[in-house]
Amino acid sequence: MDDDLRSAAETAIHQCLDLGSDESLAVVTDDEREAIGEALYAVAAEVTDDASVIRYPPAGQHGEEPPAPVAAAMREADAFLAPTTKSLSHTRARGAACDAGARGATLPGITREVFLAGLDADYEAIARHCAEVREQVDDAEEIRVTTEAGTDITFEPGDREFLSDTGDVSEPGSFSNLPAGEVFVSPETADGTYVVDGTMMPYGLLEGRELRFEVEDGFVTDISDDEVREQVEAAAEQVGEDAYNLAELGIGTNVGVTDLVGSVLLDEKAAGTVHIAIGDDAGIGGDTDAPLHLDGIVTEPTVYADGAEVKLPR
Repeated sequence: MDDDLRSAAETAIHQCLDLGSDESLAVVTDDEREAIGEALYAVAAEVTDDASVIRYPPAGQHGEEPPAPVAAAMREADAFLAPTTKSLSHTRARGAACDAGARGATLPGITREVFLAGLDADYEAIARHCAEVREQVDDAEEIRVTTEAGTDITFEPGDREFLSDTGDVSEPGSFSNLPAGEVFVSPETADGTYVVDGTMMPYGLLEGRELRFEVEDGFVTDISDDEVREQVEAAAEQVGEDAYNLAELGIGTNVGVTDLVGSVLLDEKAAGTVHIAIGDDAGIGGDTDAPLHLDGIVTEPTVYADGAEVKLPR
């Protein structure tokens, strides 16, 4: 293991997890992320004698359930880290692990570059920026997002609370997405238009392309892009209209991410951006269980909470 991977792995094991010598850790990875999984294991093994790696073939879609032995390993451990090609964040396996008291973080789509850049962060500053945003949006009845590119969408959180992803997973049952840095909510409903001009799978960095989405009564009703539409339609064959659920509004709070790089995992944390997701929200305060969670990053937004402009971290 090279020193760069070691440094990033040490941040995850020591600063984010605060792993103890008497605790068990499951590192869940796949064939394409093995090097990062092994780096995390190597650092963890210096802390505890009860660290293990479980590896499986990459899933086909974000939010797809992992094999049963993977889910069991996450659920039975004190802590878990999941550097995988496709996201485990919005899976029943991850939710069940946290419900059982395991704490941990997923690192979906993580690459060496994102691992090094995203874990080289001031997590105290991220927590502070999350708190500042929460002060402005908590208890708001309506959040509106607009952009010059054509976004004009209104979200109603209803009884659902905003949550913070600060990277701190030191408490039992706590969960984070690493790299961290966002405030997010699964709204009860939403209406309007949003235009993704930053990053979205399957494309990565859009580089001038704009993807337009129409939303009515909390469901996406029109998708301008054929490939994104096909992903949602494939999920709809399994779960019907739940695949079109407007799942999330997130606000980036990591000021260390100064440029979008084409990785949703990192780019959605960039301060001064928002991201909006389609599909599953059961793991973030909602009630929709769907086999996908597609985030799109919206750049240069203006955000309003009950009509007052929200000061975004920069």
